[in-house]
Amino acid sequence: MDMNQYLSMFIDESNDHLQSLNESMMGLEANPEDISIVQVIFRSAHTLKGMAATMGFEDLASLTHQMENVLDLVRNNKLRMQDFIFDTLFKSLDALESMVQDITAGGEGKADVTAIVTALQAIVRGEIPAAGGAASAPAAAQSSAELQITLDEFQYSVLEQSLQEGHQVLYIDVAIRKDCQLKAVRAYMVFDLLERSGEVVKSFPSVQDIEQEKFDHSFSLYYITQKGADEMKSMIMNVSEIDTVTAVALDQESLAQMALEAAATAEAPAPVLEAQAAPAAAVPAAPSAREENAKAAPARTGGAPSRTIRVDIERLDVLMNLFSELLIDRVRLEQLASEVQNSDLTETVEHMGRVSGDLQNIVMKLRMVPVDTVFNRFPRMVRDLAKSLDKKIDLIITGAETELDRTVIDEIGDPLVHLLRNAVDHGVESVQDRTASGKPETGTVNLRAFHSGNHVFIEIEDDGAGIKPQKILQSAIKKGIITQEQAAGYSDDEAIQLLFAPGFSTAEVISDVSGRGVGLDVVKSKITSLGGNVVVYSTPGKGTNFSVQLPLTLSIIAAMLVKIGSEKYAIPLSSIVETGIVKKTQIRTIHGTRMIEFRNSHIPLLSLSKFYAIPDFDESTEEETEIVVVRKGERMAALAVQDFIGQNEIVIKNLGKYLPEVQGISGATILGDGQVALIIDPNAFIK
Repeated sequence: MDMNQYLSMFIDESNDHLQSLNESMMGLEANPEDISIVQVIFRSAHTLKGMAATMGFEDLASLTHQMENVLDLVRNNKLRMQDFIFDTLFKSLDALESMVQDITAGGEGKADVTAIVTALQAIVRGEIPAAGGAASAPAAAQSSAELQITLDEFQYSVLEQSLQEGHQVLYIDVAIRKDCQLKAVRAYMVFDLLERSGEVVKSFPSVQDIEQEKFDHSFSLYYITQKGADEMKSMIMNVSEIDTVTAVALDQESLAQMALEAAATAEAPAPVLEAQAAPAAAVPAAPSAREENAKAAPARTGGAPSRTIRVDIERLDVLMNLFSELLIDRVRLEQLASEVQNSDLTETVEHMGRVSGDLQNIVMKLRMVPVDTVFNRFPRMVRDLAKSLDKKIDLIITGAETELDRTVIDEIGDPLVHLLRNAVDHGVESVQDRTASGKPETGTVNLRAFHSGNHVFIEIEDDGAGIKPQKILQSAIKKGIITQEQAAGYSDDEAIQLLFAPGFSTAEVISDVSGRGVGLDVVKSKITSLGGNVVVYSTPGKGTNFSVQLPLTLSIIAAMLVKIGSEKYAIPLSSIVETGIVKKTQIRTIHGTRMIEFRNSHIPLLSLSKFYAIPDFDESTEEETEIVVVRKGERMAALAVQDFIGQNEIVIKNLGKYLPEVQGISGATILGDGQVALIIDPNAFIK
């Protein structure tokens, strides 16, 4: 059977299941004891495995099967969720996502997941301690029953790899004399000695506790070196006031034995060993019946069949283009009907206008997509980012049901990622700083979306330290973005706007998260290209709010048509504050810029005829000038035009690749008489 015809369906449904798995895993991490969430995760993973096996993607099916083995133990109360298990399952989901992306790109869904599979199998065997480690100290090397070191997966793999590469792995136990007055100093001398000949992988107590003398005259550690156990023992004994030293060389077998001993003594994995006999064999059979029951449940409770269908995006684009042509013809018919003055024709055109208006609403709604499709990947991203930065952060999402045009949705994801990463890294302080300033340990990042007029606003707000304008100015001067003299004339708001300057960054250290000066300038340019705007509000000590304003759609907009000489232009209504007329005597020149008084303030007056060098209109001969007042954020400007034609709905057409980018022009539209009118981008005129 040819499976290619089902491939697109498989990719769509796999992405849906992976998103559901990520969301459910986040919910389970917040409520680890909730078995009902585990059941949902198991069912989704089981369905994904079946789909992958049917399509012939064996690697994807195999990894999902290993996840099922772990989840089966959890849902049957034979395994308790721990940090290491969560991390391993999240890594599994990332691997599955990369496999699906490979399949989408035409690949076979192959990936090297050996390490993840090994970790999952170790969890099933009960070889992972409660603290997420892989081993405890061997009995021969333990000087006391309480002295145990647990290793995480990374540290354990470092030891294994070191053995494979021919290094010595030692377990060392050091006891300092009881009468020693400066035990922390003696411990430091031992660590200094060790670091000259190798690498300390893990110590108990921690190095920080040892430095603060929070230990009882003895400590243990795992150590990688080229020297033998006896040689290291004699070297350590040469340090003053050392009582005893035990050094044991470890091999692959002793590492494996350590894993089993740690599993046997750990709290949670004890019952896991009961299921060790045949966990894998039990997994596939059991869920099948439950899966059938789950599928049958809606039918028994009177659930209706699905009323939704998947439609290829390209078909919606074709539909939109066809409707755009219809809209142009409708406007032309309305113009002809008004000229001919035939009642029957006028009545028919009016009816056509009403029907096409309803059709337009439906077409536009078909293209509208909830921002949830973008927002749903952020909780996992913030969780991983907070963990890597050692911060505690709650992401609160509101208004995820708010709808935007698909073309806007496709473009807005990356800017929001930058803004969220900025909030987590720069906005929310570390746990220590928050505690010192009297704030809760856990920071809050709010992600909100809401409608306002013809716009959608998306806000990213944190309760962090806020933005310090002086720090921004100092950083901008240091990077050569502005001079010391320019900085002296900057207000706080103008200083904050420097955040969007290319190459600007306040990060002192370059990391995987930030510090390379790439981010907010990209955010600004992307949002501006979408016809939107971004504004920053900040209160030092209380937090920062990035407010992104976006148009509802990029395809059909309401616009004011204006005339300048023989040229016609369209100005989007979403940017217009109001229209009016000013007399020549009301225009003032301040510092070389023409200004007019508008509602108790002065705003610049810009001449479109001069800006676009229109030859057949001379504005200087006009005693009265029609103006269109436009807004960008909190700033306004007045555009001088010759005449108003009227308000109309226009279809935005791209200027294409053959025309150079024209400042202040965002596209073009075809009018009812067949003429082309350029669409003005008011944002380009307001600095």
